[in-house]
Amino acid sequence: MNISNTKLDIDFVRSQFPAFNDPLCKEWSFFENAGGSYVPQHVIKKLNEFMTSTKVQPYAEYPMSKIAGDNMDKATEFFAEMINAKNKEIIIGGSTSINLYVLSNALKYSLKPGDEVIVTNQDHEANISPWRRLSEVGAVIKEWKINSDNGELQIEDLDNLLTNKTKIVAVTHCSNIVGSVNNLKKISELAHNKNAIVIGDGVSYAPHGFPDVKELGVDFYTFSLYKTYGPHLALLYGKEEILKKLPNQNHYFLEGSYPYTINPGGPNHEELVSLIGIYEYMMEFYDHHFDNNNYTTREKINNVNNLFASHEAEIANPLLEFIHKKNNLRLIGKNQITNKNRAPTISFISKEKSSKKISQILVENKIATRNDNFYAWRCLDALGINTEDGVIRISLTHYNSMKEVEKLINILDKKI
Repeated sequence: MNISNTKLDIDFVRSQFPAFNDPLCKEWSFFENAGGSYVPQHVIKKLNEFMTSTKVQPYAEYPMSKIAGDNMDKATEFFAEMINAKNKEIIIGGSTSINLYVLSNALKYSLKPGDEVIVTNQDHEANISPWRRLSEVGAVIKEWKINSDNGELQIEDLDNLLTNKTKIVAVTHCSNIVGSVNNLKKISELAHNKNAIVIGDGVSYAPHGFPDVKELGVDFYTFSLYKTYGPHLALLYGKEEILKKLPNQNHYFLEGSYPYTINPGGPNHEELVSLIGIYEYMMEFYDHHFDNNNYTTREKINNVNNLFASHEAEIANPLLEFIHKKNNLRLIGKNQITNKNRAPTISFISKEKSSKKISQILVENKIATRNDNFYAWRCLDALGINTEDGVIRISLTHYNSMKEVEKLINILDKKI
């Protein structure tokens, strides 16, 4: 089946997520997906199975333990296939913040005083603070600043910042405030020309399509699994040739056993296994919408990504247009999704009311969202926005419907 002729079956999608029939949730329009998504029934089933039958120490020979270990390995393997990585390039940790903190501690030993680290002021703080702390070992921190008029990172500004002393470039794939998708492939090419490594933060990108990390060319890439329809865990990808050289951050006896060396304490067993449910959901989604079963996992994910993107653009563009044209609102970022140039993560402020007040009005009308700086206070500060009151953020994903968006627009039109 040709992707261009395929339309996302929203009824099928929503039937896979128990929250939409839950007594507490079902009357609400959930627009806070960038803070954490609902989970499909496959994830819940895998978690329950593990906790019921295999909640034991894994990798022993008795059946409960063997199955537990096998499923932990299977979850890692499936995610490696989905993002086009090797099994030993995948680290599953507690959060993106802790994964990057551990990574920065490992990388600091390769730095000399005067080496340069580039961070942005567009990122979530998780991909800023760990790298700024490297100033403690003598690194020079350089900031790639957004254009304060439109919130965008401009490639030519990075090119001017890069020198032969640059060792690390940390940058978001997609801003959790501005919504724009940055050209990580081009960024990686420029950084690699200076022999620098690139750490890409995909937390706000991955919910809208799992990346091909090899195509992007990044050295490290991370995203939060609780925002990609799973439990509160995070994935960190790292190139094998770099991971194997990093100093051990784990127990002494695990020296040389990468990627465990960059995952102190190891993964949460039951939540790791529940990640199989994300893979199963993606494959069931693919089978429901497409006929070709001869594709690889990654090829199937590409088709799923494209269908997600098409649906999300269809439902997000009317909202973007409405906010852009409403005189008393200020839209942050691009006013249209075209060719995946931004995610359906839509932030705005009012020229008349506080963001907190607007958030309260929306919640009173069963719109699940909030106002905040969303850990991107540097970005808001650069845009001249009060970091305490923050923005109102409406974050959609593929299980949101046009009906929900129309309800939201109607409320914004009449009450804001």
